Amino acid sequence: MLSLVIPVYKNEESLPRLLHELEGLAGRLRDTLEVVFVVDGSPDSSLRILQSRLPTWSIRSQLVELSRNFGSFSAIAAGLLHGQGDSFAVLAADLQEPPDLVLEFHKLLTSGEADVVFGHRTGRADAWLSRLASEWFWSLYRRFVLKDLPRGGIDVFGCTRQVRDRLLELKEVNTNLIALLFWLGFRRRFVPYERQPRLEGRSAWTIGRKFRYALDSVFSFTDLPIKWLLWLGVIGTSAACIAGVTVFVAWSLGHIPVLGYTPLMLVISFFGGLTALGLGIVGEYLWLSLQNARARPAFVVKSTWRSSSDSGPSSALENHALAVPPIADRNSS
Repeated sequence: MLSLVIPVYKNEESLPRLLHELEGLAGRLRDTLEVVFVVDGSPDSSLRILQSRLPTWSIRSQLVELSRNFGSFSAIAAGLLHGQGDSFAVLAADLQEPPDLVLEFHKLLTSGEADVVFGHRTGRADAWLSRLASEWFWSLYRRFVLKDLPRGGIDVFGCTRQVRDRLLELKEVNTNLIALLFWLGFRRRFVPYERQPRLEGRSAWTIGRKFRYALDSVFSFTDLPIKWLLWLGVIGTSAACIAGVTVFVAWSLGHIPVLGYTPLMLVISFFGGLTALGLGIVGEYLWLSLQNARARPAFVVKSTWRSSSDSGPSSALENHALAVPPIADRNSS
């Protein structure tokens, strides 16, 4: 069974079309589909619409209501936690990602070709300013943070139950779920698609949310800004020393007639560079403390093998995938 997780926030206008599309998708998946709707504190009528439609809906489904708006990544995590499938997929409720992606995800996951499948955007039917900002961000993110990330960015994905379990073991907030999946590793595949225009309603993905997402994506997975600050401090301090020697020599030769100019320049140059250097050093220690506070594991085991008998090195090997109990069982124990 495939559990399809759909976060819902301000989607009352697109829900009728979404439910219709999912009915067609379930038919092509031969009734192996479970849909987990997660209403992320939506202020509109999305919850009431789902509460009225799902009891008589022909598809196996769950409805999860969060106490407030926690953000799309938290809503996805809640849906993954409640899903009962052998594999999982994520789809946006506004249908800007085509539902056929779920079929590709399911095919690759059930065939054993991949443990994680990402929907790779090759184009997007958005305003030119939004496209430009997205391309600029993802190109920089790909260059400096996640070098394996494909051009165009990623919004949706599918994964096996094992990857789901490992992902939910990472108890982090204000993070990037896609980057965490890359950090986990496992076998990856990418499915290209073109993002469709939004036909109903307005996106709740405001400039403020995008900016927060960009900051979380950077600061959660790289210490590059701290490195830049540290090197800026080193360069600034070195330049201050050179400038200080130059100003002192010029003052000694009588080329600086202005009183007080020499000590003022020395103090500003030296302590300006020293401040940046000190902030960079302190930042390195804070980054290490942050890494320890996140408590990410030092490694992630996908599977183990051991000999099936004690007859020596030539014995056949058995694959013993790590048995991870369902999330619900672990939480209830």
